[in-house]
Amino acid sequence: MFERPNAGERAVLVHLTLHTSPEDLSELKELAKSAGADPVYVLTGSRQSPDSKYFIGTGKLEELKQAISEYSADIVLFNHPLSPSQERNLEKALEVRVVDRNGLILDIFAQRAQTFEGKLQVELAQLRHLSTRLIRGWTHLERQKGGIGLRGPGETQLETDRRLLGVRIKQIQRRLNKVAKQRHQGRSKRKKAEVPSVSLVGYTNAGKSTLFNTMTGAEIYAADQLFATLDPTLRQCVLPNNAEIVLADTVGFIRHLPHELVAAFRSTLQEASEANLLLHVIDANAEDRDETIAQVNQVLEDIEADEIRQLQIFNKIDLLPDIEPHIDRDDEGNVLRVWLSAETGAGIDLLYQVLAEIFASSKVRRQLSLLPTQGDVRAKLFRLGTVLEEEASDTGGWDLLVEIDKKHLGVLKSLDKLEA
Repeated sequence: MFERPNAGERAVLVHLTLHTSPEDLSELKELAKSAGADPVYVLTGSRQSPDSKYFIGTGKLEELKQAISEYSADIVLFNHPLSPSQERNLEKALEVRVVDRNGLILDIFAQRAQTFEGKLQVELAQLRHLSTRLIRGWTHLERQKGGIGLRGPGETQLETDRRLLGVRIKQIQRRLNKVAKQRHQGRSKRKKAEVPSVSLVGYTNAGKSTLFNTMTGAEIYAADQLFATLDPTLRQCVLPNNAEIVLADTVGFIRHLPHELVAAFRSTLQEASEANLLLHVIDANAEDRDETIAQVNQVLEDIEADEIRQLQIFNKIDLLPDIEPHIDRDDEGNVLRVWLSAETGAGIDLLYQVLAEIFASSKVRRQLSLLPTQGDVRAKLFRLGTVLEEEASDTGGWDLLVEIDKKHLGVLKSLDKLEA
């Protein structure tokens, strides 16, 4: 691969306001800090369109050189995707490492990945990104020059790199295909058992992992930073009406998510695309929350999950004055959004109430009369937590009011009063 300048932590950030694609400067700062960089200077500017050679103009290029020298910076982070030639030209002119927005996000993902699958997905995304940036950087291994002792292997180092990258990409893809099959088998088992799946989706740092921990009692890593968690986690959750659901915490979204990541993490995002319900977690305190909502919906459309029922969860209301936990409904009484705080737990009971309401259709309520000889059926009903009321009957048996999930109706098939 091309021998590039060493990476460092003191970073100069570059943000241009382009009429074609405006970007958020504050998000670039958060991305830089999440990657472990120390932003020492921010270069801003405005252009109608990017410069074909350096992305920024020659004047800004000189200003960038001065900033690098003045602040002893050793890396430049662009808030925009750069073409391979632009990245190469900038590194040659600045003599420091240059990383664009996509490369920065990939680096953060590489730091966050913990599971075997997550590491494979990140490596696949990085290799696909790198495959477009291979250049002739190995002058000592060029094609054969001719003459005794000067003949090379018959291919350039560039061709060798491309071939090796292609081999590694195929290896990773085969491994991920196996993992995808395992995930598909797990989802098939849940569908067969008629256990609804609910996926938490949302913009990065909206509080999905904190909400997941609060609802399930799990202890997955949650922090006030972008992409704090990367690997998906599934836990069982029991609702107040004793209905069972599987709750899935997925990777956070971000505007202009690199295509390499969308492709690599498609099997992970499949948890969202095949869920029965999406809980769209939103940072209610964010100034650009409407934009982040639109960005999440765009990614959901990309992974073909935009047709799944979605419930908006406005989180972090503890940061908003005069906002109490509540439920918003439309004119027909359908739930639109729930306002809560995953950090303090305020409003979590309302979310449980709404989920129980949504999945109540899987429950059937029956009045049953059991004989004294049917104690085994009574015991099963109590183990399932379905008994709402019980009275002793005149025959020595029991009169029960039960609310039971349809998947457990087999327990009662032997009773004459149960309608199949």
